[in-house]
This record gives sequence, C-alpha cells and structure tokens, in this order.
Amino acid sequence: MHNPNNIHPVFDQIINKQQKEKLLKQRAKVLWFTGLSGSGKTTLGASVEKELFNRGFLTQILDGDNIRSGINRNLKFTEEDRVENIRRIAEVTKLFLNCGVIAINCFISPTKESRDMAKSIIGKEHLIEVFVSTPIEICEQRDTKGLYAKARSGELKNFTGISSPFEIPKNPDIIVNTNELTLKESTQKILDFLLKKITY
Repeated sequence: MHNPNNIHPVFDQIINKQQKEKLLKQRAKVLWFTGLSGSGKTTLGASVEKELFNRGFLTQILDGDNIRSGINRNLKFTEEDRVENIRRIAEVTKLFLNCGVIAINCFISPTKESRDMAKSIIGKEHLIEVFVSTPIEICEQRDTKGLYAKARSGELKNFTGISSPFEIPKNPDIIVNTNELTLKESTQKILDFLLKKITY
C-alpha cells in the first residue's frame, strides 16, 4: 500500500508553458469577451478564431453552450451558481493557457467581482478583456432564442440585463460595439491589439 506521505507534487517534472509555447510558436493569451446575451460575443470570438487559425495559431473557444452542456451542466442561474460557473471556466482556461493555447472565452460574466475572480485565477497579465458593448435594444432585436421575451414576461428568472444586473467593465482592454462596426471591422480591431502579443 502506498504511503500518502510519499506523495509529492511533480510540477517541476512537467513540461512548462514556455516550452509548449516554443513548440507551438505562439504566446498563449486569454481573450475574455464579456457583454449581454445577444451582443455578439460568440460570433465575434468565432470570427477571431478563424482568422487566427488561418495564420497558424492554435486556439480553443469556450462559451455557454459547450461549457453548460458539459463541465457545468449541474449549475443553475442563481447568483451562487453563476460565480461557480465563472470559477470553473477560469480554472479550465488556465489549463489551456498552460498548454500554450490561445483561449477565446465568450461569457456574459456580468459582475466586476466575477471578472476579477477570473483574472486572479488565470493571471491578470494573461487575460485580455473585450467588452462587447452592444446596446440592450439591439440585443433584444437579435433575440433568436427568445430569451429576452421570456425574461420580460417573467418566465425566465435572473436574466442579465432584465432581472439581473450587468456591470459595465470600467477599463476593458478592448471595446467593440457590434452595432456600429461590421463583423469584419470588429474582428480586425481585436486582431490589431492581439497579434503583437501572441506572435512568438
């Protein structure tokens, strides 16, 4: 039987982030898109990913669909569960970062507290905050899933922007208004900021 006292961390034996970045010929960063539901976070994240892929960068998109259908499928939309949602996302993101991968995260992340928690887990120096500042009126017009209508009728509780607050980021690294810029222009604005930081 193994003696538990003989178990020691092996982090010094694990190939580190810098070695993996060298292999991939890129510098890992986290693009964290925050904004209301329907603001265009995932659409924009996918567009940025496509451009990065075409330039030879390895990326991974995380968004509500692939996270809440898997690792966070047991979470509801209470305040406590929303905090836990972001905490788990940040921990998973840190693993991608340590693999040298560029993570593209598309989450409402409505409060300063939740975004600050993500930064503290991932490392503020690694995270680029992108505020997709599309007005709520436009988000409601784009409401393909009918979520705003359900929230307005009271059918959907704790919905950000209607019955739950969204705290606008004070000092995001990038602000994109998808109501004023085309998808191509929005993507280019992000690439102009990002490329110099991830090029090896």
